[in-house]
Amino acid sequence: MKTLNVKINDLKREWYIINAYNKKLGRLSTKIVHFLLGKNKVIYNSYLNIGDNIIVINADQIKLTGNKLIQKKYYYHTGYPGGLRKTTLLELMKTNPEKVIKQSVKGMLPKNSLGRLISKKLKIYKGKQHPHISQQPLELLI
Repeated sequence: MKTLNVKINDLKREWYIINAYNKKLGRLSTKIVHFLLGKNKVIYNSYLNIGDNIIVINADQIKLTGNKLIQKKYYYHTGYPGGLRKTTLLELMKTNPEKVIKQSVKGMLPKNSLGRLISKKLKIYKGKQHPHISQQPLELLI
């Protein structure tokens, strides 16, 4: 029996569209990570970039349970003394809802160069319009 080694030429990357309308953030993020890592393929290897490209539409209409809109806070530092900034999830959903999904998915990816490479295959859009028509994407029913 011979061991199967995956070659770059053997890979076939698909484009998937996910409609985030009325989907829970955590469950949506785990499905996205599953396809970004390539765990849906038979030739999955944890050390290779074999995942598919994901397009998320309607990012501004995700569903959040409990009091997360008010209680959940996002922190970042400007780099200057006293530069710790914080925003609530409600403020972030009004200004940049794509960032909420992006941070949720990025937190589930590996924290190395492979994770940074994989996160570039995720495209998130606020509404239904996106510029990725030419790839003939497949609809994912999540």
